[in-house]
Amino acid sequence: MNNEILYILLPDYAAHEAVYLSQAIASDEFALKENPKYVNKVVAPTMDAVKSIGGFHTVPDYSFETMPDDYAALVLIGGFGWSTPVADKVVSIVGRAIDKGKIVGAICNAASFMAKHGFLNTVKHTGNGLEQLKLWGGDSYTNFDGYVHAQAVSDGNIVTANGSATLEFAKELLILFENDTPERIEMYYQFNKQGFCDLFPG
Repeated sequence: MNNEILYILLPDYAAHEAVYLSQAIASDEFALKENPKYVNKVVAPTMDAVKSIGGFHTVPDYSFETMPDDYAALVLIGGFGWSTPVADKVVSIVGRAIDKGKIVGAICNAASFMAKHGFLNTVKHTGNGLEQLKLWGGDSYTNFDGYVHAQAVSDGNIVTANGSATLEFAKELLILFENDTPERIEMYYQFNKQGFCDLFPG
C-alpha cells in the first residue's frame, strides 16, 4: 500500500482544517520525522496553485489527472469550492476510493458534498448540522438516522466532521491510520485542545 495521504483542495479551501492532521503526520513534538509512516500530498483540480479562503496559495503535488491510483487515504478539506461545479470532478475519485476500501475523511462542506452524492447513506456520520446535509443532499441523502450530532464521527473507513472540529477530525483519522500509539495520539489531542498552560501548570 502506498503511504501517501492525499488532501483534496478546491479553490477557496479552508486551510486550518488540514493543519492538525498534516502536522501530526509529518512531525512529532520535537522535530520533523526522519522516517514518517505517511507522507502528505496535495491534490487540486489542476497543477496551478490553489488559493485558500485566507489568501494563501498552495502548489499541488498532483492534479486530478495525475494523482496516483494507489494511496493510503483521501482527505477532503472543506471550504467554499464544494458548492461549485469543480467539485463534480471529485465524485468519481471518492467513489473509487470507497470501492477500494481506502480511508476517506471529509470535513465541513466536504461532508455535505459526501451527503449530496450518497456516500454517507451506509455509515454513521456528522457534518455542519443535519439540516445542511439534507439541503445539500436532496434526494440522494437518505440516512438521516445515521447522523450523529458530534464534532467528528468515524465509522468503518469514513470520517466526517463539522467545520469547527479540525482537531477532532485529525484525532479520528490518526487513530484509523495507526499513526502512533493511542496514548500519544490522545496526548497530541489534549495538548492542542487544553493548551500547554492547563496541561502543565506553572
